[in-house]
Amino acid sequence: MTTGPRQILRLGVDCGGTNTDAVLLDLTPGSKKVVLDATKSPTTPEVTHGIQAAVSTVLNRSTTTVQRAGIQAVSIGTTHFVNALITRSSEHLERVAVVRLCGPYSQRTPPFIGFPYELRDIMEGPHFFVNGGLQIDGRQITEVDEAEIEMVCEEIKASGIRCVAIAGVYASIDFTIKQEEHVDSIIKRCIPGIYTSCSKTVANMGMLPRENATILNASLLPYAESTVVGFRTAVTALGLSCPVFVTGNDGTLLKLEQAAKLPIRTFSSGPTNSMRGASFLANLADPYRAKETALVMDIGGTTTEIGVLLPTGFPRQAGNQHELCGVNLNFAMPHVASIGLGGGSIVSRVDGKVSVGPESVGYKLAQDALIFGGAKLTATDISVSAGLADGVGDATLVKGLDAELVKNATARMKAMLELTIDSMKTSSQDVPVYLVGGGAILCPEDLIGVSKVHRFLHYDCANAVGAAIAQVAGSIDTVENMGTRSIDVVQKQVEARAISTAVSDGAKLETVSIIESEVLPIAYTTDRCRFVVKAAGEWDGATVITQAHQDEATHRHPMLTKDGNLHTKPSGRVDTVWQAADILAYKPNVVNGEWWLSELDLDFLAIGSYILGCGGGGDPQICRLALKVVLRSGAKIRVIDLDSLKPEALLGWGGHMGSPEVGSERLLGNEYADACHELLEFLKIEKLDGLVAVEIGGNNGLMNLIIGASNAMDIPVIDGDFMGRAYPTGWQTTPNVFDKSSRGENILPACIASGNGNVMFMTKAQTDRMIDASLRAACVEMGTRVGCAKRPLTAQFCRTAMIRNTVSLSWRIGRAVTLAQKQGNIANIGNVIVDSLGGSATGRVLFAGKVVGVSRRVFKGHSVGEVSIVAASLDEEEEDDDRKRERFSGLVKIPFKNENLLVEHVQDGHIKILASVPDLVAVVDAGNGLALGTQDYKYGQRVIVIGVAAAPQWTSTERGLEIGGLRSFDIHDIPYEPVGEYVKPDSVIDEFNSIV
Repeated sequence: MTTGPRQILRLGVDCGGTNTDAVLLDLTPGSKKVVLDATKSPTTPEVTHGIQAAVSTVLNRSTTTVQRAGIQAVSIGTTHFVNALITRSSEHLERVAVVRLCGPYSQRTPPFIGFPYELRDIMEGPHFFVNGGLQIDGRQITEVDEAEIEMVCEEIKASGIRCVAIAGVYASIDFTIKQEEHVDSIIKRCIPGIYTSCSKTVANMGMLPRENATILNASLLPYAESTVVGFRTAVTALGLSCPVFVTGNDGTLLKLEQAAKLPIRTFSSGPTNSMRGASFLANLADPYRAKETALVMDIGGTTTEIGVLLPTGFPRQAGNQHELCGVNLNFAMPHVASIGLGGGSIVSRVDGKVSVGPESVGYKLAQDALIFGGAKLTATDISVSAGLADGVGDATLVKGLDAELVKNATARMKAMLELTIDSMKTSSQDVPVYLVGGGAILCPEDLIGVSKVHRFLHYDCANAVGAAIAQVAGSIDTVENMGTRSIDVVQKQVEARAISTAVSDGAKLETVSIIESEVLPIAYTTDRCRFVVKAAGEWDGATVITQAHQDEATHRHPMLTKDGNLHTKPSGRVDTVWQAADILAYKPNVVNGEWWLSELDLDFLAIGSYILGCGGGGDPQICRLALKVVLRSGAKIRVIDLDSLKPEALLGWGGHMGSPEVGSERLLGNEYADACHELLEFLKIEKLDGLVAVEIGGNNGLMNLIIGASNAMDIPVIDGDFMGRAYPTGWQTTPNVFDKSSRGENILPACIASGNGNVMFMTKAQTDRMIDASLRAACVEMGTRVGCAKRPLTAQFCRTAMIRNTVSLSWRIGRAVTLAQKQGNIANIGNVIVDSLGGSATGRVLFAGKVVGVSRRVFKGHSVGEVSIVAASLDEEEEDDDRKRERFSGLVKIPFKNENLLVEHVQDGHIKILASVPDLVAVVDAGNGLALGTQDYKYGQRVIVIGVAAAPQWTSTERGLEIGGLRSFDIHDIPYEPVGEYVKPDSVIDEFNSIV
């Protein structure tokens, strides 16, 4: 007698904010009925009750075919942890102490600085900068000091805090020294029962967002522990003894003890389960279908969420950094576009124009919609009236709707879906759409850019299906030294490590595949690359769930029992929300020719300087946060006009040199301040009269404000810079333009400092280009990021060489973009930015469209490549205002070397150069007007390309064009043609000055 294969039964549960869904699957190979039963029940305040109700229903209805002992596993998707954050629940969120392993670095941007005050008041505990951290090459910045950590523990114990976040510089690549693990063991030894979270287990590279994620994770640990115990209790109460899992953001399984330690990994499990479930249902409908890229459209009552389902069956991940509840984060999350279109979206017509959403009746659809006897016109009413939703409500109640209104509203909904679909596509080819969610009736059968709209059986329980079929993953995010190995060889080795990790965690080896593998070259290095790899496979069905988390919970130190008094009372600090009227009324504080900066000024400067970076310069947000720390400490920051100084006044200049990637991990320290002080001592200069930015574009546009503050060097920053933008090399500066020796005599002597004791001077060079090459070689040895101070210059010389009022210019750009965002004028953002730059005489919108191709590589330390942008067609654009916008056609290509070099327009075989360096070429996000760095370019982005005339320091002499033009980038066959006439920026100091 032979027996068939053992029945493989899985329960999937999705605990949403409104409903808890459950599904029972028979995953036995050859099973004729895979979805045995599915149900939906209200989510309950006590999580276990909702789970028990939903699971009991499907089990009781399947008793004839299912034995409870045969259930192999229960997988639960939950929104409980992210909802605790969204609702700012002081009941579920804890205060957190932060231990940052950084040595002398990263101390200008302390933990919590980027958090909104309403979260800081709940979570913020003491923070500690301690010895530790790594350089990018794996060397220790400093060793961990055990005695220092023990002293930290005494302070944490005294504060009564029971959650600690540990974050080390470059902890993500620390596989041998294991500094975070060492500190974690010391803390647990000194404070029994303490909850700890190490950053390397939580998120990816990028110190501040990784630390932010670790803080959120640590704050949730006690709540997560009790919640997963509740999950286990709920399942056990139903007579089930099988393992219980929680699903993660990437569609893979977390053991209960893993979920208890990493609740942040469940934040986006809902959208992920939806996409994974849709993929599974598609396979059920057609088991022989070819693997394909598809879009999953989840239409609910208020919103529509669209994500990309890759051929691997997993969702496409979001960019490296994203924001949640006002906090910048960088852990894995699916890339999802959300729009305000759902079954309850309110439909209105004003002055003949029909709008749908974003206002919605939400969960009141069954009582407020016309088809249910209500008084509000909703998207569901429109679909019923149009004959797209038979059997929904009472169609006779919308029989009299105006036919033109129904037609226009239907067209509007279709256009909203098509526009979002196109922005999410990974290529220009038509793609299939898999529909899930109760609002799927809103979606028409034919959509531009879509090959077919699929509606699968059981679409309404896709989330629970996705939970039931979740897999086991192994992830690696590392920086590797190539040595003599090729990138391909190292990539294969890292992939093998990811597969091994997945198998050790319980994946069947024969089912494991690589679902993500990316190589990211690191600028200014020749032999290091970052590898991000993920492997996943089916669970082997044998992994045993330990009770470690439960044992730990019962042995918490009594001193650490939660007490409401441990939370700080609201501080009274409130995040300022600036409205359009406030911005229009705002006047900078300029008194007697000195501009005293505010936090709002810093916001404007950060936005504007990144746009002036022309794709390079690095995102200045870290500098912006460091400057806010300066202001909140009570220090002052001032900007003055060059003409207020005597001709013999001495001005220092410089900034940071090195890789932006290193700057995002090893945050600001004293590198630049050290370089300035060392150079002044070397030159026997007692004090400078002012500071000038080497470049206004990006990070260095704000860097001098930090060291010029009253709590540092206490000297003013001059309203100007020596590039008027960002350039990739140190010899591409206007002081060098006016140096006829060609040996960099206006640059040298120069000093670079590592921030941890290494200082180097360069006093002479054979050519100006040797200066940059030599200093960059030393920069790599010093950790690939240094401060660089250059020979102080006189105010008299700067009146010739310096580009004037560029701090004012960046302020005006940032103010204009912020105002457009607040006024809902983003549809005209290109012209808004041009106006802030000086108007149509000096600049113009060169092109608008969608990114359709990006290539990049690192060459001699610089990121080089090209982005291609195709014009948007009329049916792809939305008219959000009554202004007639310029239409574009054809395609543009923008080569870049750290910064954008030129704009080449291609149409019907004809090529025309629209702009080139030294003129400024900026690419901004069409959706918000913010700058895009060349490292941010990716397929599908809606962008606007802006060209602006360069300052005469670059264009009025042959040497200026030689240093700043295309010839300096080895492009010799394209003559320079100005995009417009330079307009000197208006001075903020002159406009707002008051004499006291």
